[in-house]
Amino acid sequence: MSGAGASGAPSGATAPAAGFTATIAGVPVDTRHWIGGERLASTATFTDRSPIDGTPLAEIARGGAEEARAAVAAARAAFPGWAATPHRERARLLHAVADGIETRLEDLAAVETADNGALLRSHRRSVVPRAAHNLRFFADRLLALGHDDFVTRGHTHHVTWDPAGPAALVTPWNAPLMLATWKIGPALAAGDPVILKPAEWTPLTASLLADIAAEAGLPPGVLNVLQGYGDEAGAPLVSDAGVRRISFTGSVPTARRIARAAAANLVPTSFELGGKSPLLVFADADLDLAADLAVEQYDNAGQVCLAATRLLVEDSVREAFLERFTDRARALVQGDPREEPTGVGPLIHPRHLDRVDGFVRRALADGATALLGGGPHTELNERTGGTYYRPTLLTDVAQDSEIVQEEVFGPVLTLQSFSTEDEAVALADDTRYGLAATLVTGDRERAARVGARLVAGTVWVNCFFVRDLAAPFGGSRESGTGREGGDWSFDFYCDLKNTVTAPRGWRRHG
Repeated sequence: MSGAGASGAPSGATAPAAGFTATIAGVPVDTRHWIGGERLASTATFTDRSPIDGTPLAEIARGGAEEARAAVAAARAAFPGWAATPHRERARLLHAVADGIETRLEDLAAVETADNGALLRSHRRSVVPRAAHNLRFFADRLLALGHDDFVTRGHTHHVTWDPAGPAALVTPWNAPLMLATWKIGPALAAGDPVILKPAEWTPLTASLLADIAAEAGLPPGVLNVLQGYGDEAGAPLVSDAGVRRISFTGSVPTARRIARAAAANLVPTSFELGGKSPLLVFADADLDLAADLAVEQYDNAGQVCLAATRLLVEDSVREAFLERFTDRARALVQGDPREEPTGVGPLIHPRHLDRVDGFVRRALADGATALLGGGPHTELNERTGGTYYRPTLLTDVAQDSEIVQEEVFGPVLTLQSFSTEDEAVALADDTRYGLAATLVTGDRERAARVGARLVAGTVWVNCFFVRDLAAPFGGSRESGTGREGGDWSFDFYCDLKNTVTAPRGWRRHG
């Protein structure tokens, strides 16, 4: 195992203090906050458990208003120096943190798998490498950032992106490290110190990231990690007048509470929220491709905001599609995410399993039919102590039903049919969300025509989850506000300034 492994802290970092160390898969993790370049304990703790088998992983420092104030104060103190740091030095430090992530890939993958239950092979092959890439991309984008000067009646306009101030970054539990660096990368590149508030169900890799950042030479207070519950630590954080940007990924109700707090201080916000995305399959589609894309929606046990959970299939190919889909779905192996054959791991927490099952039970009571799954994997849960839910496909669902309209955030898909293109679009757009949509068709003109009518921040045609950090990302309607990615991230994390210079009034010097 690279980095700390089982032997201790990485070279150049401070070893976790006795009594504040959890050892996860042989990796020591400090369970305290990281504020102002120092570890800080709290008088209270909370228990972090693994969804794989329910075992306690660590007792985590449980922050509150006092720790939130300290984190914001540390970020504010670091702001002048970090804002004045030359772009090339900021970029160099971000690359150094990315180097540290890659060096400790095995540690981060093992700890994150234990903490959130996603597949270990995915963490190794894509998720942790993507976390490093997030930082590298925005470091390089900073050096290329610029706008051509332009002239109005002889006056020159020069646009710059000025650091805005401390940024509060509130991240979810379904992809903790990757989504943290997706926010940290552009914020730090922009010159904003950050306070990262990880989800209380998955705090561990955020702590490791703090160690990596310190080892890379990031100045104290530039990256702070505040642990705790949303109402105890998150609420005072986003309400603090010292915070000048708030980026949040999570639920719509929480976003509304954050928006109210941000409004009191006129703080810009960026929200990436829920989804109820459609996957449209037309009769001219490659049905094998369509079935593959549909089964892919069970990735991470369906705990993906972008997941296309509503399968909309043209009547004439419904049975042919279903045959292909069910063959592939039944071949999925559900079990321990650390084992290579596993395709579907556990849900994050017993409370979340109950929530997902509640959606399914109410749908079945309302007349839905479970062609696949339909409940928890009771045998596996009894054997392991985990929170596994069977991949589920429900048919006979009404468009206005809860199961079609509300985000379940589990391995639960619905199947509906359509007969015309207009009907397909009407069904696809008939929710309060608009995060993404997937379209499978063999007709380029139809793809362009239908894609233009879909309400979504991202539309995939004959593919799914193809991302480029240079592209704008965000949702429409209740799926979020604002766009991040590429220069859009800098537009959010910076205050744009236009300096207008007259052609006259100059004196010659020297």
